[in-house]
Amino acid sequence: MESKEIRKRFLRFFEEKQHEIVASAPMVIQNDPTLMFTNAGMNQFKDFFLGNSQPSSNRITDTQKCLRVSGKHNDLEEVGMDTYHHTMFEMLGNWSFGDYFKKEAIEWAWKLLTKEFKLPADRMYASVFGGDEADGLEMDQEAFDYWKEIIPEDRIISGSKKDNFWEMGDTGPCGPCSEIHIDLRSDEEAAKVPGRDLVNMDHPQVVEVWNLVFMQFNRLANGSLQNLPAQHVDTGMGFERLAMAIQGKKSNYDTDVFSPLINFIAESAHVKYGENEKTDIALRVISDHIRAIAFAIADGQLPSNNKAGYVIRRILRRAVRYGYTFLGFKEPFMNTMVPLLAEQFDGVFPELVAQKEFISKVIREEELSFLRTLDKGLAKLEIITNQAKNVNGLIDGKTVFELYDTYGFPFDLTSLIARENELSVDEEGFKKEMEIQKNRSKKAAETSAGDWVELKRTEEVQFLGYESLSAKSSIVKYREIDEKGKKLFQIVLDRTPFYAESGGQVGDTGYLSDGDKRISIIDTKKENNLTIHFSNELPENLEAEFDAVVNSKKRKLTENNHSATHLLHAALRQVLGPHVQQKGSLVNEKVLRFDFSHFSKMTDEEIDQVEKIVNQKVRENISLDEKRNVPIAEAQEMGAMALFGEKYGDFVRVITFDKDYSVELCGGTHVPATGTIGLMKIVSEGSVAAGVRRIEAITADRAEEYYTKQNKLVAQVNELLNSPKDLVKAVETLIKEKQELTKTIESVNLEKAGAQKDVLQKAIKPVNGYNVLIAEAQLPDAEGLKKLSFELKNEINNLIMIVAADIAGKPQISIMISEELVKSLNLHAGNLIKELAKEIKGGGGGQPFYATAGGKDLSGLPSVVTKAKEIIDGITNH
Repeated sequence: MESKEIRKRFLRFFEEKQHEIVASAPMVIQNDPTLMFTNAGMNQFKDFFLGNSQPSSNRITDTQKCLRVSGKHNDLEEVGMDTYHHTMFEMLGNWSFGDYFKKEAIEWAWKLLTKEFKLPADRMYASVFGGDEADGLEMDQEAFDYWKEIIPEDRIISGSKKDNFWEMGDTGPCGPCSEIHIDLRSDEEAAKVPGRDLVNMDHPQVVEVWNLVFMQFNRLANGSLQNLPAQHVDTGMGFERLAMAIQGKKSNYDTDVFSPLINFIAESAHVKYGENEKTDIALRVISDHIRAIAFAIADGQLPSNNKAGYVIRRILRRAVRYGYTFLGFKEPFMNTMVPLLAEQFDGVFPELVAQKEFISKVIREEELSFLRTLDKGLAKLEIITNQAKNVNGLIDGKTVFELYDTYGFPFDLTSLIARENELSVDEEGFKKEMEIQKNRSKKAAETSAGDWVELKRTEEVQFLGYESLSAKSSIVKYREIDEKGKKLFQIVLDRTPFYAESGGQVGDTGYLSDGDKRISIIDTKKENNLTIHFSNELPENLEAEFDAVVNSKKRKLTENNHSATHLLHAALRQVLGPHVQQKGSLVNEKVLRFDFSHFSKMTDEEIDQVEKIVNQKVRENISLDEKRNVPIAEAQEMGAMALFGEKYGDFVRVITFDKDYSVELCGGTHVPATGTIGLMKIVSEGSVAAGVRRIEAITADRAEEYYTKQNKLVAQVNELLNSPKDLVKAVETLIKEKQELTKTIESVNLEKAGAQKDVLQKAIKPVNGYNVLIAEAQLPDAEGLKKLSFELKNEINNLIMIVAADIAGKPQISIMISEELVKSLNLHAGNLIKELAKEIKGGGGGQPFYATAGGKDLSGLPSVVTKAKEIIDGITNH
């Protein structure tokens, strides 16, 4: 059975059992501070488990894109080494929100596996939670009894908390689970060792295929368990492992999920899968990693140096490094796999097909950049190995870590190259540096939250901010958090006019007042679907009714910028083409920042044209056309632009400024008419990532201030130049005159340097076969000193030159040593100059043959000469 058919049959099976099929959430998470990536099928349903919001159906099924490369669920280093771990994988799942529970979940899972997919019942084992004394939980007897009706007791395994109690993180929904494991070994192997003995023992052919989680509890910050408002079922089945079992393979990578990719890479590298362990690992790593990278970019996460972007960049670089080292790929290759990948997922995840050209270009640019870095790293490693040979044969841990952190060289690669050069590496030192980095990262992102204190129950928080900037509200619940050592409070209201940060628009600020006291709301954010207000303090009377009031000035200025981004987006598509797609934005009261897909720098003419179109739409004073709760299909028929990486429900909000110009899906707040924006001015355009450009612009008051400042500046320049008829021509003339004067000064300085060169040449003294020059000099600039040093080196053999120079009243030292003397006398100009620079209260450094230093004390130059003579006399007379 092909993998596409497996996926279809799974979804159809549960659809026939009244489950609603829903789309996968984006792999990159937007509004959950506890997670970077979707790491389990249940992530998008967390609020349903907690009772914060209600699902459209009590029974749901889907296939969810997941990524496990950070945090608690981190499989990255195992990927490629074995045959069943992955970074990106699909999780097939079925959910019950307060509807059916353990009985149906177990029965249906068994029926699907054995009847629909015809997996051998006698090769499967079920595990149940065996209880945990610390949590005060007994064995899951209920699940055990249901399994006993289906399979013999000797194939039911009592599991530990580690294996059979599922928790998404340190806090949140959790519960006991039943795992279904399958033994895929040959009959001969199975006869030697029972499969039961290999369950959860990391055997590559005795694997967990499905996990049935029974969500009953919420893990609180203090570690205790609290019953959830209702009991839920959350199941997750690894699609790739299921395909392996159904297709009778011994490895996930042998299934048709991966084999087209592996064959493509192997053919490109002129190798064959299955013949060499090192190339096999490389083929597995690349075929796995390209999926994670492509889907992350499709969901809006570009490779970068921060947070989620850094994780994606690490995955990409790991794949490139394996291709470079073991498959001989010295040019970009991963980008060529994107069309094949898109074809594989056509009809399942359409975002790959829709963006395959963009994804390919982003990956190619990242590959080019890292291949250059790899070359530099190899060159640096060659220097390091040569130095280690001359010292103690050991590459220290700090250096190994630098190669890892800066150049992407994992420990095993550096270790391999070291062994080839008969060197060793300081593994303990490397681990220590890794630990320091982890602790530094952990501390930088450290936020701890207490448990929610619930004051009253509410079905759903009402957002009133589209119509009003104030509301009568009550506190539903609150909790204390510690954010980088600062104490804050998070408050949830039953009704709120505060817009929570989302879609690029910043969260509202304002205050809560009960008449007696006012407390400031310093930010508003979303946690999943919950609106959370941040404050430095709590009201004294938590049960009072409050006036919740938004900072109206900030909100209105923010709305100007937000509506301007919609006008800007449409204008960019008109001027640059329909390939332009939003790739990120920031909208606050001061500025709008808009990232979009485009592969070349915009010309001045294009920027002017975009600006002109936007301001024309502003002057037209187009009224906002806002439609809420529009069925998603109807919105798409209206031509509404959806953003890749956003999770849209069945009903959406559509924002239109002229149906023939700008129609977008958007949850943000906007101006009532475009005329309110007043004016938009683009202040910068540049690159932020491969294939992504960024425009920053200002509107309204700030745009007016910008033009006022520019006009004043022009007036000041005009006045300084005595109001010439042609201001531009007058400035050009000044620039030309300056360039001519600069050339004249340089010519004079060269003459002075030449004269000084003659003086210095006469000061050279032969000492035991060496030509030694130690002297003071006066030169007009540092460039002249450098030029003079290299000229003397090229003209004089066996030269040791130390010049203490007065450069326009500032002390500087230059050391130049012939390369042959660097080796024969074991000299290093960079080390020597550090010692001499102390005499002028300065510092410097450089290469073994050439180094410079500057300082603060001009009077120390004679001491430099004296000390240099002592050092060099000791060396040349030795």
